Amino acid sequence: MKRIPISVLTGFLGSGKTTILSSLLKRPELGRTAVIINEFGEVGLDHQLIETSEEDLISLTTGCLCCVAQGDLSRTVGDLLARRRLGQISFEQIIVETTGLADPIPILQSFLTDPVLAEGVMLKRVITTLDAVLGEETLKRREEARRQAACADGIIITKSDLADACATEQIVGNIHALNSVAEVKVASFGEIDPMFLLSNTDTRNRDHNWSEHSHIHGHTDVITLRRSEPVHAAALPLFFEALAEVYGPRLLRVKGLVQIVEVPDTPGVIHGVQNIFHPLGWLDTWPNKETGTSLTLIGEDLSLEFSDALLSLLNEEVSLAKELNTAPN
Repeated sequence: MKRIPISVLTGFLGSGKTTILSSLLKRPELGRTAVIINEFGEVGLDHQLIETSEEDLISLTTGCLCCVAQGDLSRTVGDLLARRRLGQISFEQIIVETTGLADPIPILQSFLTDPVLAEGVMLKRVITTLDAVLGEETLKRREEARRQAACADGIIITKSDLADACATEQIVGNIHALNSVAEVKVASFGEIDPMFLLSNTDTRNRDHNWSEHSHIHGHTDVITLRRSEPVHAAALPLFFEALAEVYGPRLLRVKGLVQIVEVPDTPGVIHGVQNIFHPLGWLDTWPNKETGTSLTLIGEDLSLEFSDALLSLLNEEVSLAKELNTAPN
């Protein structure tokens, strides 16, 4: 069964999430999207978008579906998937807008721990909005905002029309220092290219060395492991289990693409939150036709050297075990 891609839109209170979402939902590219809005968030989507309402499900004029989570988020996603299987509703992707005070880690974990959801959805993107006027101060004062930014695949700078050009340029530069692997875009009057939300993460499209290590505010690290040689499939669960054992709650997120020895022509998609990892997903083709493995780890006090050596060691052990098993007696 094909899993439905799910993206998370997060950002601190007043950072412009709903404005961005409302603008995106007017675009035809998001015409078959189910949107879940946390009940404690700013749920006031542009009323002109609303066409009909049945119970907790709202049909929008663009063809999107919108619902307000009345309880457990996993249950809400599961309900949408069940309705889709029964043919009651139709959508091809899901966007979750969180509350402004939400820590994204438990939300991402919920998609990975629930066996029904793990089978039905695949995490695609985490997008964080950041206010160009108040964003710097918010990052300094609020741990939630720092975690929202640290876990992001993409960061949207909002309200640039209210800030001078120098301030906007400065916050963009600071964001690159805060999260070196997140793609940063500046929204123009609440407008953003829909593909920024819909495209797959590929952290390799930057001019970095094969391994990198950057430091984020609040002692948060971003490390990226890169290798041109394929990795044995059996080495990956061993690697993730070891990472969870060593780093524990200090490991916030793991994401990236991996080239598997057994299927080298098909890119595998990795998503993990702390000690929980999503089943391996697959892309049809390699982005920019660039093969290889690129895994990004985000967390506190992470070691690039240890993590890189650990992956190499486990991959070599699996390779050796395969050679011994296939060697003639």
